[in-house]
Formats: sequence, structure tokens, C-alpha cells
Amino acid sequence: MNTDPIADMLSRIRNAIAVNQTTINLPYSKIKERVAQLLKDQGYIEGAKEEEIAGFKRLSITINQTGSNPKISHIKRLSKPGRRLYSSVDKLPRSLNGRGIVIVSTSQGLMTDNDARKLKVGGELICEVY
Repeated sequence: MNTDPIADMLSRIRNAIAVNQTTINLPYSKIKERVAQLLKDQGYIEGAKEEEIAGFKRLSITINQTGSNPKISHIKRLSKPGRRLYSSVDKLPRSLNGRGIVIVSTSQGLMTDNDARKLKVGGELICEVY
């Protein structure tokens, strides 16, 4: 059993990009689906959909189309189970001077650092992508 499913998801994406794989399948959870939806909304992945394979829910993520380059060059887990990272709204980090995103878990759900600044909420720093 994996103790950090988000880190597992990010590692699978990173490994798939390294070997030029276009899609990955991983066990489904709501938080993974929301992270994938944020990556899709920001244009880092092509799509994410929930599938049921042999009675188990899976999350299928399309990283890029065949023949095109992936848009993710760096993806890193910030808060870990052994060391949680929290930030107030005025201290939210900017990834690559605003050209990347930081996904933040707030009291109003998962969102990007820009959305958290607009809503004036802080929270746990989940990951950084650019």
C-alpha cells in the first residue's frame, strides 16, 4: 500500500514523460482527479477521465497527443506526509516567477496559487508544476 497517493501520481506522470508515454492509468481517488483537472485546466495535460476496469475505478490521464512534446518539464511534490508545508496567502510561493503553478489545498478545495491569491486563502502546498 502506498502511503502517499499524490506523490505516486506525480511520479507516474514524471516517469511516463521520461519514456515518451502518452497515457497512464492509476487507481482513482477524488483528490487525484481534482489535481489532474487542475493540470488540464492550466494546459499541462490533455485530459483525465474516470474509467472502470475489472470492477475497479481507474483514472486515465492523457499527458500529450502522439507526436507532440509534453508540456510538463518539472513536477514536484511539496508537502509530504512526514513534513507538511502550509502557507498563508501573503507567503504563497510563485513557481518560476509566475510562469508555473503551485497547487494548494485550501478550505475551499484544491486550486492553483493564483486562484488562492484572488480568494485570499492559504493552505497546504501540494505540488509545483512548470
